[in-house]
Amino acid sequence: MRPLTKKQRISALAATAALVAAGVTAGTAGAAPSGSADAKANGALPAKLSASQHTSLVKKADTKAAKAADAKALGLGAKEALHVKDVIKNKDGATHTRYERTYDGLPVLGGDLVVHKTADGKVTRTTKATKAKIAVKSTRAAASHKPATAEAKGSKAPRKVIWASDGKPVLAWETVVGGTQKSGAPNQLHVITDANTGKKLFEFQGVKEGTGESQYSGSVELGTSGSDGKFTLVDEGRGKNETTDLKNGQSGDGELFTDEDDKWGTGKPEDAQTAGVDAHYGAATTWDYYKNVHGREGIAGDGKGARSRVHYGDNYVNAFWEDGCFCMTYGDGEGNKKPLTSLDVAAHEMSHGVTSTTANLEYAGESGGLNEATSDIFAAAVEFSANNKEDVADYMVGEKIDINGDGTPLRYMDEPSKDGQSLDYWDTNAGDVDVHYSSGIANHFFFLLSVGSGEREVNGVKYNSPTKNGEKLEGIGIEKAEKIWFKALTEEMTSTTDYKGARAATLKAAEGLYGADSAEVKAVGAAWTGVNVTG
Repeated sequence: MRPLTKKQRISALAATAALVAAGVTAGTAGAAPSGSADAKANGALPAKLSASQHTSLVKKADTKAAKAADAKALGLGAKEALHVKDVIKNKDGATHTRYERTYDGLPVLGGDLVVHKTADGKVTRTTKATKAKIAVKSTRAAASHKPATAEAKGSKAPRKVIWASDGKPVLAWETVVGGTQKSGAPNQLHVITDANTGKKLFEFQGVKEGTGESQYSGSVELGTSGSDGKFTLVDEGRGKNETTDLKNGQSGDGELFTDEDDKWGTGKPEDAQTAGVDAHYGAATTWDYYKNVHGREGIAGDGKGARSRVHYGDNYVNAFWEDGCFCMTYGDGEGNKKPLTSLDVAAHEMSHGVTSTTANLEYAGESGGLNEATSDIFAAAVEFSANNKEDVADYMVGEKIDINGDGTPLRYMDEPSKDGQSLDYWDTNAGDVDVHYSSGIANHFFFLLSVGSGEREVNGVKYNSPTKNGEKLEGIGIEKAEKIWFKALTEEMTSTTDYKGARAATLKAAEGLYGADSAEVKAVGAAWTGVNVTG
């Protein structure tokens, strides 16, 4: 497929997310002065909500009266309707309600928006994915331009939508083509065509490739269920996260791992349980991170667990997240000796799920790069939070899985271009680059914000991060940087956010957390300028 242009974006219907491009077969950091009052930060941070509290908040916002009031305040047309996707509540009581839109009953791709309110319910502002008025002459489509349903397994019949992700909204068809990609991953090719002319508007790949003895994290505690003679990898304390064995298959839920004495794996890839241990540990650690650091219980904030499927295919060198099954899937790597089940890979994949249930960044163009970077950013954050002595936290991605076969990591956050393909800095062609490589811009920003530029050493790893403008930057620490990114993702970003929009979103988030004149806001601006994203 040819590289996508900046105009070629799809709304947030991407079903899955993976670690690397389809063509590839393969605690504290950066101490810095705060310069701000933490008291202000406490009020703007996400409130720690239980699953039932989050569900109650969503239900309250999703009432007919509440949606009608917001629709009226927004000046929406008679044929437009709002549908609550998520609600973020801050400690000070402010809420941020994320809506998806329909027009005459049809999904509006690129019509998502966020309504920001004070604790007493007053609307302060609205963030929209598109500023265009949602309207089409007719929602009746000529049969002659309706695409045929592909015969491949997993294909979906065309559905009518309003395409508003770019330019003037038009009536369109969305078709999903199933089957299997050349890499061995499932195929979920979404194709958007103009309902009136049959012209292809856009296409994107929905599968975004990307106590036990673990292979990568040493001896770890696992949440299991059952009793003597039949224990299972089902984590009752974390929404019933479960881990299953595909036994080299490429479909289905997999077979639930069981064990007689609740002692799992050997730490060696020859033992099928070992990959299950790493995946189960990764899911639990990621769950704990989002709950303890951001007050989010579960990937969707609803307290429900996810499934991890290991031993996918044969010699499959990738891992991916699927919204459809709400699950992570891991291949066993080259020679079936290096399963892609390391902690940062697990966190990367599960974080795609967090993105899909919040900002839902379009998986193409600059927003696609931000989607991938978000998963890398939280993968690093989970590592630092876990503080695992066997998998020491760093600002690299996939350093344990040896995906390149020479011991080098998959990606570097301090200087992304060291992998030979990722971008260090933004330029006008960033939207035309594969999202796994344009993500380097945001990864680099996050490193500069957390650690700073120039020669640094964190946890025994040496870095030397450059800036586009040659300025020397001091970091504010990952604990603050991760909170700024999470607040920007969940409250400020929409499906169409690009790099300029990400700068604005993170500045707004830092201002809300630390104050308009804070050192943190200045650091955010300087870090973006350092990667050539200016205001």
